[in-house]
Amino acid sequence: MTTLALPARDSVTMLRRSLRRMLRYPSMTLMLLGQPILFLLLFVYVFGGTLGAGLGPSGGRADYLAFVVPGILTITVASVALGTAVSVAMDATEGIMARFRTMAISRASVLTGHVLGTLIQTAVGLVVVLAVAMAAGFRPSADVGGWLAAAGLIVLFTVALTWLSVALGLVSKSVETASNLPMVLTLLPFLGSGFVPTDSMPAWLRVFADYQPFTPVIDTLRALLLGTPVDGGSAALAVGWSLAIALGGYIWAKSLFHRRAGR
Repeated sequence: MTTLALPARDSVTMLRRSLRRMLRYPSMTLMLLGQPILFLLLFVYVFGGTLGAGLGPSGGRADYLAFVVPGILTITVASVALGTAVSVAMDATEGIMARFRTMAISRASVLTGHVLGTLIQTAVGLVVVLAVAMAAGFRPSADVGGWLAAAGLIVLFTVALTWLSVALGLVSKSVETASNLPMVLTLLPFLGSGFVPTDSMPAWLRVFADYQPFTPVIDTLRALLLGTPVDGGSAALAVGWSLAIALGGYIWAKSLFHRRAGR
């Protein structure tokens, strides 16, 4: 086989392993998807009538549903990424990665399998969450180009948070630590434009909310899904943050993995 074929073959093998783990432990997937769905139903049906005031023509629950769905989608991505950190920590702390290093497989495939598995799990999760949102009355107005652009941004953001979560899983000394470190990722949409417009926040908080990674991603997704004009600056920030997090997470994860291999 060629130099590229061997890592690709090993990555597919590790992907199968990740998928089998998901099927063997469906409770983890259900737990990770349960949180964003719960947030969606809670905020729309309990708070939506009030929070929707001033958001659209009717200023009611339907307008708030359209506003909040992009934030819920990013929480879904962050929730699945949290599960990745736990899975990586399990492999690292239980000696499975050390065992893989003694086998004739590509080292890169060990982490790549986790990343590819997370992409598939996230895609399934997003479809489920979107289905629940549409059952609740969400009606996106995106054309084909808008859907493709939204899907591309979601994939890029998922890759970014996944590599960051892989690094967090490797740096964790225990599975419990790995389950806590990425929790901040699920909180950032609340401190951004996920649930309320940032211009409704105090000035000191709005500075953070406008420039943290989740806000430009959410704002761009919202414009793409609802068929409204996309702010070029927001879209550039969304892509820039995603690329920076992906690159930083990848370099950090690779460094941690090789450091463990050298022990």
